[in-house]
Amino acid sequence: MVVSIGPRCPAAHPEDPAPCVGPVVVTVLDASGASADGCAIHGARLLASLDGGRVHGLPGAPREVAISVFTAAAGIRPFCWVDGPRTEPSQLSDNENREHRGR
Repeated sequence: MVVSIGPRCPAAHPEDPAPCVGPVVVTVLDASGASADGCAIHGARLLASLDGGRVHGLPGAPREVAISVFTAAAGIRPFCWVDGPRTEPSQLSDNENREHRGR
């Protein structure tokens, strides 16, 4: 089900119900170089859902925004708005996978 909650940043997935938080401050790139600009929350959620993604702060954004988004993405599961059990490494956050490898 797609929830329409008004205009959102280009990085917001159509099925992600989270509203934008703040202005568009980052560009998220996938492994092939395709990109989407986004607010910090959707930038992090998009980055968490990509394999080999990168993030860059936009001109005029706070200097540390890309690092903040990168750090936040590490703790977010891919497509975090999807319900259901998650046990496969591809369904877990980077932090969860790192924790499991350390056991």
